[in-house]
Amino acid sequence: MAPTTQTLSLAQARRIALAAQGFGEARPEGPVTARHLTRVLDRIALLQIDSVNIVSRAHYLPLFSRLGAYPRTLLEQQAWGKPRKLFEYWAHEASLLPMAAQPLLRWRMENARDGIGIYGGLKPFARERRAEADAILARIRDEGPMAPSELDGSKSAGGWWGWSDAKSAFEWLFWSGLITTATRRPSFERVYDLTERVLPRAIVQTPTPSREDAHRGLLVLAARALGVATASDLRDYFRQSPGDANPALEQLVEDGTLEPVRVQGWSQQAYLDPQARRPRRIEARALLAPFDPLIWERPRTERLFGVRVRLEIYTPAHKRTHGYYVLPLLLNDQVVARVDLKADRAAGVLRVLSAHAEPHAPADVAEHLAAELRLMADWLGLEGLSVAHRGDLAGVLAQAI
Repeated sequence: MAPTTQTLSLAQARRIALAAQGFGEARPEGPVTARHLTRVLDRIALLQIDSVNIVSRAHYLPLFSRLGAYPRTLLEQQAWGKPRKLFEYWAHEASLLPMAAQPLLRWRMENARDGIGIYGGLKPFARERRAEADAILARIRDEGPMAPSELDGSKSAGGWWGWSDAKSAFEWLFWSGLITTATRRPSFERVYDLTERVLPRAIVQTPTPSREDAHRGLLVLAARALGVATASDLRDYFRQSPGDANPALEQLVEDGTLEPVRVQGWSQQAYLDPQARRPRRIEARALLAPFDPLIWERPRTERLFGVRVRLEIYTPAHKRTHGYYVLPLLLNDQVVARVDLKADRAAGVLRVLSAHAEPHAPADVAEHLAAELRLMADWLGLEGLSVAHRGDLAGVLAQAI
């Protein structure tokens, strides 16, 4: 690889990373449009999908963090309307991505067809149970879009599958790229159709890149989204293996697409997107979802911001430090507080179950946090805000609200 040419301070690296993720620019003053969404998605490359809906489903929240109170129907139109702008696939995790990324992930679809790189319970559908998956694929081809819940063991031809088997077969077909999400039901269940009937013709007809080119392309997208990152940061963005990503990374450095740098305080080599913005300061204020690409990789978050962020959903309640669904507050270029939130839709209240300040939080952190919570409550259609007396910031936050 080419020799390292420069050293960045941690503050510089943090500002570069924030700018790459779309922070540091003023939120739209007028109505948020589809163009605003497209600009954010072109930067961050994907939105992680998660089923937890205690505040809002995960894919809606990163756009709120960057754009403010936008109409969620804008994202739904791009994801499941016509013309289709986004597609669903396994990228970081289950994700929504701009269409241009679809050819870059076909290698993962090819692997899935061979039973490689997928959940163990799905592998039989690539091998000894392939006929069952093919039967479902034929029904979708003949009958049109279909959800797993529409299949019942007593009604299926041959009686091959019960509910769990049918869902597994659908998941394998989805992972293999043979079907994709046509729409989502109000319950958020996927309705599947043949990929070639859902994606735009221009994408379907795009030649499949070589695996080497695909891995380089994914690393370029990751580098653009991260600004400055270690090799493990870059690989994590699209869940690439070291064996696939490391040779591609070497080539990107050799041809000047990425620049090796040092970041003060980081033990690992870092790589800079030469086109990344290098702002002198960041002015931002945002609540960050647990699955926001700025903070989803916990070691990187700790390196950038000096705070330890953990997802405690699966931690027993009595062992949680900050709460069930905790959103850190970004203020300028620092994470300064965290709140455990719940949207109580029946009562029309956004509930702050706990609020904690970071040791370096400014004196007016509660006022900044209160403003973001009011904005979120309005965006969620909730009329009230309630603060429980848990956490060192709870009392002053309640006063600010």
